[in-house]
Amino acid sequence: MATAHSRTAARLMVSPAVILLFLWMIVPLGMTVYFSFLRYNLLTPGTSFAGLDNYYYFLTNAAFWDALVNTITLVVGVLLITVFGGIGLALLLDQPMWGQGIVRVMVIAPFFVMPTVSALVWKNMFMNPVNGMFAHIAKALGFAPYDFLAHAPLLSIIVIVAWAWLPFSTLILLTALQSLDREQQEAAEMDGASTLSRFWYLTVPHLTRSITVVILIQTIFLLSVFAEILVTTNGGPGTASTNIPYLVYAQSLLSFDVGGGSAGGIVAVILANIVAFFLMRMIGKNLDA
Repeated sequence: MATAHSRTAARLMVSPAVILLFLWMIVPLGMTVYFSFLRYNLLTPGTSFAGLDNYYYFLTNAAFWDALVNTITLVVGVLLITVFGGIGLALLLDQPMWGQGIVRVMVIAPFFVMPTVSALVWKNMFMNPVNGMFAHIAKALGFAPYDFLAHAPLLSIIVIVAWAWLPFSTLILLTALQSLDREQQEAAEMDGASTLSRFWYLTVPHLTRSITVVILIQTIFLLSVFAEILVTTNGGPGTASTNIPYLVYAQSLLSFDVGGGSAGGIVAVILANIVAFFLMRMIGKNLDA
């Protein structure tokens, strides 16, 4: 009886937070779905039912396919840099060194910098073709400065985003690395296994689950990258660095097309959920193995 009372009391205490969270999610989503079926432009008074026209326009727009390819390229590019770079940094930071704690804090620090701030720093201090650090290095070596954001905009954004997410990957992989059985390593070394063999047959299998978690979490967040693009390239030149979130923003707030932007938002949510579904299946199989 006491257990039933305890469960009822616990549910009553938790219910306000659950209801608030539910409303916080379902109300904006419901309004977005509603607007996606309307012809609703802020420059034109009135609304009318559009059916699936907004979805058809968004999906058949050439910019959508460019944005989809850019989104996939951005996610894959950042994951490659952060996973391989994270493994390398984790292996380096796992070695005994003087000032190890300070070095670890410095490596992790970029993760706490706001995306807008990091994008501004990279744009003005590093990639600026006139006063940027890379321009000064190029001039010192006798080369002409290269305008990264104009000639390689998507690659530049991949580098900026990867710089921000690399500490997260390093932290997760370093934690996993420190739980590796040292006796196994020593036994393999005594049996004559080379450093490369120990890494490939002991370290990599041990890091597999952590790598899967890094891929899952980062992919979910990388699908919604926006601030770095807005601050640096505004999706250009043309649609060279436009991803799906930026395309939804441009449709809604630059073209004032609330209906089309809402349809794009729903498409983005569906695509993100499909990706998350397959990633969750992948991580589930990996954890069960």
